[in-house]
Amino acid sequence: MPFSPNHLAELNLLLQFPSTSTQEGIKVHAHTAAPETVKAAETLFAKGLISQRDGGYLTPMGCEAVELTQKLQAMLTGS
Repeated sequence: MPFSPNHLAELNLLLQFPSTSTQEGIKVHAHTAAPETVKAAETLFAKGLISQRDGGYLTPMGCEAVELTQKLQAMLTGS
C-alpha cells in the first residue's frame, strides 16, 4: 500500500519536530498553515503522537515515530 497524501503530510510534519529535546515543540497556526498540515497535526494528535491538536510536544510514541521517520528519510536520500 503506497503512502497516501495524508500520510506524507504527517511524515513531513513529524520531521519538523526537534528530535534532540522533548522540551521543544511546534505550533501549527490554522489560519496560516497549509490545510494538509493542519489536518496532519489533528491526525497525529488523535493517534497519540503529539500533545496538542495544533502541535505541542511529542509524546513518547511520537518521539519514536520521529526517530523512525528520520531513519527512513536518511535511507531514501542516501545520507
